[in-house]
Amino acid sequence: MAHETWFRDARYGAMIHFGTYALTGWEAAWSLQWGAMSYRDYDALADRFNPQKYDPRAWAQLMIESGIKYVVFTAKHHDGFALWDTQLSDYSAPKRAAQRDLVRPYVEAFRAAGLRVGLYLTLPDWHHPDYPAGIINPLPRRVRPASALPPNVPASIADAPERWERYIAFLHGQVRELLTMFGKIDLFWFDGHWEHTADEWRGRELVALMRELQPGIVINDRLGEPGIGDYGTPEQFIPIEPLQGDWETCMTVNETWSFSPTDMAFKSGAELIATLADVVARGGNLLLGIGATADGEIPPEFSSRLRVVGKWLERNGESIYGAGRGLPLGVCHYPTTARDNAIYIHVLGRPAGDVVRVLVLDRRVRDARVLATGEPLALDPDRAHPRDVIRNPPHVSPLRIHLPSELLDPYDTVIKLELSDQ
Repeated sequence: MAHETWFRDARYGAMIHFGTYALTGWEAAWSLQWGAMSYRDYDALADRFNPQKYDPRAWAQLMIESGIKYVVFTAKHHDGFALWDTQLSDYSAPKRAAQRDLVRPYVEAFRAAGLRVGLYLTLPDWHHPDYPAGIINPLPRRVRPASALPPNVPASIADAPERWERYIAFLHGQVRELLTMFGKIDLFWFDGHWEHTADEWRGRELVALMRELQPGIVINDRLGEPGIGDYGTPEQFIPIEPLQGDWETCMTVNETWSFSPTDMAFKSGAELIATLADVVARGGNLLLGIGATADGEIPPEFSSRLRVVGKWLERNGESIYGAGRGLPLGVCHYPTTARDNAIYIHVLGRPAGDVVRVLVLDRRVRDARVLATGEPLALDPDRAHPRDVIRNPPHVSPLRIHLPSELLDPYDTVIKLELSDQ
């Protein structure tokens, strides 16, 4: 990464979706595109959105307890509703029912807690009068119905190029506001790039502005052109083959990117831990999606699971933070991470015969123990044939690590192998 290494070392972050859409229970602003709400009905949500229980200090404390190192907060989603005191639009929290800036207290609380601060802003704005109805990839579920459009919006960029110029000035102006009003911002997360091209968004011009305003900022890749941002963002899946460069899997804790009282398909704490280990073993970060209620609370279905991960990280964080790819895929049946001269084997469940096998190592193992407790573990070469004694020296032969069942962690037992320098 060109600017900051903290992102690569952090490995574990969260994205908090918060906005007027929390009143609907729908997936963020998508009720507009899916035809579930009209433009006028959706706009009226802003006159009801007044989160009385919004306490970003409590949010920050939950993130600390959960072991999360950086957070991305939805300053503005596709609906165009700004949570900060933007001077470029009246469609914002300070100018509607909430009557206050909701971004500033987030930034201040999370910065004070020692967390890295990120902001989310989408390139489209479905509320803006100059944002066109037409997009470059008009799949049925990506086209807003007529009922969801503001009055008199242009049909396309070509139909009203001067209005697109006004929109681009507005978009870049809001990015400028977010990067000048709140001090240092560590990360910026764009979205919605699929509606227009990078040239139409003026992506390179936008990134140049951001680098000028915040030289150390980390920017994701959703600007319509590979290579403009600093890292890739696969969504809701773990790449089978490790990606090149820095990347981050963004994944919801249940199945919805925002608060939905009907979505109870929550991943367990065990599944979240296994996912985190698998992502880091492939060289990526995990960004967990969390939905806050319209009152401003993070529901216990989220917080309880996040705290399970945090307790596990208290014992095993060395295998995640600052770690990266371990052994080549297939060398061990479990995810493996690495840092310095250590390999960390993430044993999920109980291994057959209480033995963990490593098919090959290129260096001698100096020590093997359970990371969380320091309990030493016995190991021996796992030679499949007597000729292996001649063919391979002991430190490159397959390895058997004995892991008694009484030493197992209920979620992920991490074995730390300390390797010799050569």
